Amino acid sequence: QVHLVESGGGSVQAGGSLTLACAASGDTISSYVMAWFRQAPGKERERVAAMRSDGVTKTADSVKGRFTISKDNAKNTLYLQMNNLKPEDTATYVCAAVLASERFRRLWYGGFPGPNEYNYWGQGTQVTVSS
Repeated sequence: QVHLVESGGGSVQAGGSLTLACAASGDTISSYVMAWFRQAPGKERERVAAMRSDGVTKTADSVKGRFTISKDNAKNTLYLQMNNLKPEDTATYVCAAVLASERFRRLWYGGFPGPNEYNYWGQGTQVTVSS
């Protein structure tokens, strides 16, 4: 079982940058599919970016070219580098994980697996972007 704790959120002006971190404990993330989701008030949880255990990534069209997901297995930490932030990026950003499996690999090839496919979640970190 893995425990996830996010950090790095804050308030920035449009065009600014932030780097979020998701520190894992209890297990090594090298065996997990890791992802970032976000949720704004009154909206559904939205896919942002995901990374398979082998390092292959998916990024949502809404953030492609601006956000980059990465991980450091030695530090057992997942990151989300966010550049050129926009007011519509304002949300609580949450880290998620699920053990890599053949079933999940099939889901991956079919699209961008949604939040229901992950079973470990952090508490989230707030990102606020002002115009």
